[in-house]
Amino acid sequence: MACFQYIVAALCFAVVLEGSLSKAQLTPTFYDGTCPNVTAIIRQVLVNASFSDPRIGASLIRLHFHDCFVQGCDASILLDDPVNGEKEAIPNNNSARGYEVIDAMKAALESACPNTVSCADILAIASEQSVSTLAGGPSWAVPVGRRDGFTANRTLANSNLPGFNNTLDRLKDRFSNVGLNTSIDLVALSGAHTFGRAQCLTFTSRLYNFTGVGDTDPTLNTTYLEELRQICPQGGNSSVLTNLDPTTPDGFDNNYFTNLQVNRGLLRSDQNLFSTEGADTIEIVNRFSSNQTAFFESFVESMIRMGNISPLTGTEGEIRSNCRAVNSATIRSNSDAALVSSI
Repeated sequence: MACFQYIVAALCFAVVLEGSLSKAQLTPTFYDGTCPNVTAIIRQVLVNASFSDPRIGASLIRLHFHDCFVQGCDASILLDDPVNGEKEAIPNNNSARGYEVIDAMKAALESACPNTVSCADILAIASEQSVSTLAGGPSWAVPVGRRDGFTANRTLANSNLPGFNNTLDRLKDRFSNVGLNTSIDLVALSGAHTFGRAQCLTFTSRLYNFTGVGDTDPTLNTTYLEELRQICPQGGNSSVLTNLDPTTPDGFDNNYFTNLQVNRGLLRSDQNLFSTEGADTIEIVNRFSSNQTAFFESFVESMIRMGNISPLTGTEGEIRSNCRAVNSATIRSNSDAALVSSI
């Protein structure tokens, strides 16, 4: 019954969003006539991948986040581009992952429904399935109908993606830049850190050299500090992984917020939601900590709102046959246009 409520709420919320953040007419029924099994196909690839990679769900939702925050939800993060590719941007390089699983989803969909489902929509659907199917979180009807972009933007990825050491003001700035709410959207979407892992390099400054004088972050629980020092010794391997949520690391629940209340947020950016004096985010953390249903409902609404950031629709963009590259016909068309303009 709870899942049904989230789905109905998502359908209603999608209607409300039409004409707000997005000019698009995204709808959960977009593929009903052209690829009715799209979600089932994506789910099967995802579940198969999770057997050997238990953190793939968190990785895929992060790809969706990092895609939408740069040029909108256009699958630009998936493009292999040695010059402008977002994969090599500082927030993504040697960090963002799951591309091979997206490739497998795309291949399965091309076999079942050729030239139909966009890579941008695969990211959105895979994110919902990662939360609901793999991690036991809420389920929602994903508005779809996005098309894929032609370009990546490494410069914008470097400047506009939220960072693990960001102050609360910087986080709010990043969310405001893409039209998201700087309180409820920020806290709800940060709650995705209730599952997944992070590398030592993302938080070791909090353990050993917080302000550059060999000190520790005063907002870090002292017991948790010692636990993290055992996992990430000073001068050790910076790529070692630890759980973002030490309580229920693979489940999607509200323990992320309970952790913040006792100074057990792993990343500085997470803890800042609760430990920044006078912040409007503190009340929301407290509410989500005491009411998981409230968190789930807000998370679904915020995910749909994020998924509506500047999508390409209609005749804009294309449906890539390979998520890593624009279609060859597009490359020829662009080259021809450039030639004509130079004559």
